[in-house]
Amino acid sequence: MLNYLWGFMIVIGIVYAAFTGNLPAVTNAALDSSKEAVALCITMLGVMSLWVGLMRIAENCGIISGAARTLNPFLRFMFPAIPKGHKANEYISTNIIAKDPVIIGLKNLSQKGKPVSDSDGLLWTNIWLKSVYFSYTG
Repeated sequence: MLNYLWGFMIVIGIVYAAFTGNLPAVTNAALDSSKEAVALCITMLGVMSLWVGLMRIAENCGIISGAARTLNPFLRFMFPAIPKGHKANEYISTNIIAKDPVIIGLKNLSQKGKPVSDSDGLLWTNIWLKSVYFSYTG
């Protein structure tokens, strides 16, 4: 459905540019945008290669499986349908560690020594909601 919408907008823009005499400007803009897209892809290729390589090293060193074992009680409580030792536990634990620093204590470091307060239970509710959200969104 969205493809039809984008195609419709592109066709309408080209037809409008043809009627108003701005077709060369549309052509130049399309060529400039394609050059920027290629440059972005090349840049992202390098960044993605770096991070995928680092994650592969962490996986081979056992860091990710150790994190999965550390978070296993939490993951078993949150996702009881996932079998024990399943690869999904490693992916979910990696996602939690990468996106929610409260769980591994990095939020305390960013607050310059002030402990995280859990007086009304909102901290654990926040952790639960974020972990569920990030496990489904990747």
